[in-house]
Amino acid sequence: MSLPSDHIRLLFGLKLRQLRIDRGLSVSELAQASGMAVSYISEIEKGRKYPKADKISALATAMNVDYDTLVSLKLSKKLEPISDLLRSKFLTEIPLELFGIDPSDLLELLAEAPAKVSAMIRTFMDIALSYNMSVERLYMTMLRSYQELHDNHFEDIEADADRFLAEFAPANAPVTEGLLTNLLKTRYNVTIQPFDPDTQPDLATLRSVYRPESRVLHLNRHMAPGQRAYVLAREVGFQYLNLKVRPYAYAFVEAESFEQVLNNYKASYFAGAILIRRERLIERLSELFARPTWNNDDFLNLIEECGSTPERFFYRLSNVLPKYFGIDQLFFYRFNNTAGENIFHLTKEMHLSRTQGPRGMVDEHYCRRWIALTILQELSFLQRHKQFDGAVCRAQLSTYADSRQQYLIVSVAYPHRTIEQENMSVSMCFVVNDALRSKMQFLNDPALSHRIVNEACERCGIFDCKERVSAPIVLQKRRQQEATKAAMSQLL
Repeated sequence: MSLPSDHIRLLFGLKLRQLRIDRGLSVSELAQASGMAVSYISEIEKGRKYPKADKISALATAMNVDYDTLVSLKLSKKLEPISDLLRSKFLTEIPLELFGIDPSDLLELLAEAPAKVSAMIRTFMDIALSYNMSVERLYMTMLRSYQELHDNHFEDIEADADRFLAEFAPANAPVTEGLLTNLLKTRYNVTIQPFDPDTQPDLATLRSVYRPESRVLHLNRHMAPGQRAYVLAREVGFQYLNLKVRPYAYAFVEAESFEQVLNNYKASYFAGAILIRRERLIERLSELFARPTWNNDDFLNLIEECGSTPERFFYRLSNVLPKYFGIDQLFFYRFNNTAGENIFHLTKEMHLSRTQGPRGMVDEHYCRRWIALTILQELSFLQRHKQFDGAVCRAQLSTYADSRQQYLIVSVAYPHRTIEQENMSVSMCFVVNDALRSKMQFLNDPALSHRIVNEACERCGIFDCKERVSAPIVLQKRRQQEATKAAMSQLL
């Protein structure tokens, strides 16, 4: 694998610095021995300059090493993680400037403290391996950080969506499946063909597959109308925004680069923006927030009015609430559950608030008082005993027992994969503070459900909890450590 020139300069500089230190030479001593300026040696070691052959020969002679040893890109064992990082796709594929990082600053940091940075990189690599973190998962984690950094609002994509709507759906005309299909066929020369997951079961988990060589978009025949409209809008997004580096399946089988993941997000954002117009959404949300009482059915009706799935609707909320309502202390998460079982899988999360929530817990049992979980149990009951096949919406004020922080949680549960009896709940969670109270008048509704909750059974001190499914082992261990520290402080 060929390396960019700036990475080769950095590797050479690290190698030179390592050899110099190993031989007990200062920069000035090496400069004197090689006949070069101190400033020039410093520039080489920082990866800013790469010397010509005669200079390399002089440096090799000054340190009593072979020319070939000095120019070799192989580093010592303690600096191998830096070499691995530079040889990986990380620095070449991830646009660091998106996160406010100048790539040259990162390279200089590597050059200034290579041993410490190497140890840090080794630690992160070991953690990733310990948790079996795939490249795809790393890319998705970085994407979530990028979304959170910008409050999940991107004005440039909103502007692209506005231009699209002005051209193809003016005067608030709806963006229909027919319009999207016609655009793909006539404007972008994309042929649409359905596939049947019953006869092609290996494709059952995919909603669509795009084949660029034939310009054919294959659609899963079993998709609901709202899902199909979104997939078509997403494909229009790839074409309209001219996003060449992209995944070809929804959901994609594997991510080959961060650019691919980022462009997938841009097309998805665009799809949400043209299907759920922000002006109309802001208007309807303002009406909803001004009401003195909360109504679950009205919220479900709003989602239906937008022609959206609950998940896409909540994601669109996260685009507009921070920007247009000043509500930026929120987080979103999605749980999957097989009907009748007491096992819940967190399958998606995004935090614009760094406070409470499910993040950071591994192999623990989420609090069974969370509305996101109880609503799945309620839906399962309705399906088994009432032949119910719709969606359920519930809102709850949740106060955490430990922090006493209060949240408004709005959750919707609905069937995800009917054949497998799998349900899904999606939840938008708002930190209850003065700003939220000023926006949402229904928070004072006495009929609004309220519960004391916690993070996980393993951390919870509510010992009379009837919903507990695991002993508070993490809490007990922490209290034992605190008792041990207190006893140690009493020793003379």
